[in-house]
Amino acid sequence: MQKSLYATMRALPGQAEHLAGLLRDLARDVRAEPGCVRFVVYRLESDPAFFHVEETYRDAAAFEAHIGMAHGRRFNDAIKTLVEGGASIVTFLDPVA
Repeated sequence: MQKSLYATMRALPGQAEHLAGLLRDLARDVRAEPGCVRFVVYRLESDPAFFHVEETYRDAAAFEAHIGMAHGRRFNDAIKTLVEGGASIVTFLDPVA
């Protein structure tokens, strides 16, 4: 069964463009993972400092491999001083239909 989630984060003042660049780099790296089905980064139209990332992995094992990747650890370390709360907020999803 696929593993899906979304992550949200709000850039601190003056950090939105830097965060957008880091997210573009992360998207490139995650999309290259063999178990990645979907990785899409959005920016709120009404609040360009707010980012929403949708992710789907082939299965739980692919997600576990994803969280062990060095590029993800680098991204999470980098955003500690760039986003509110020092991290993204992750919400896991279960399919309905």
